[in-house]
Amino acid sequence: MNDQLTHFNTQGQAHMVDVGEKHFTHRIAVAEGRIDMQPQTLEKILQGDHKKGDVLGIARIAGIMAAKKTADLIPLCHPLALTKVDIELTPQTSTASVHCCVSVETRGQTGVEMEALTAVQITLLTIYDMCKAIDKGMSMEGIRLLQKSGGKSGDWTHPATS
Repeated sequence: MNDQLTHFNTQGQAHMVDVGEKHFTHRIAVAEGRIDMQPQTLEKILQGDHKKGDVLGIARIAGIMAAKKTADLIPLCHPLALTKVDIELTPQTSTASVHCCVSVETRGQTGVEMEALTAVQITLLTIYDMCKAIDKGMSMEGIRLLQKSGGKSGDWTHPATS
């Protein structure tokens, strides 16, 4: 584990990390999270007759847009040319939840962990926004990076998934 916070210079001031000398590599990050809700809310989503439209389809598009805009949202992130954003939404009727898994890829000089995590959050927030009129008690849980690959630090997998 690296014990250095890279977004601070030697004087302790925030700065954007210089990635100019890093090698271009294929980089992948996978993140997940879920939104828990009332069973009736999930039923309404699955019926597809929500008055605001296709909840899961719209949430997926919002997540893709968020991944592309991460550098605009997180102050010290580098803008990246993403080559792939894949968002899988899996309704879980047994737990009245929707599981979100996001995979983001690029060929570049810095990783895509923040893009994957941002996409998960915005996807789940979009589901919340579209359904809050019928279920204000929804909660987002288990948001985490599952794995990353590429770059100088190599591959990493969340210990809970190993």
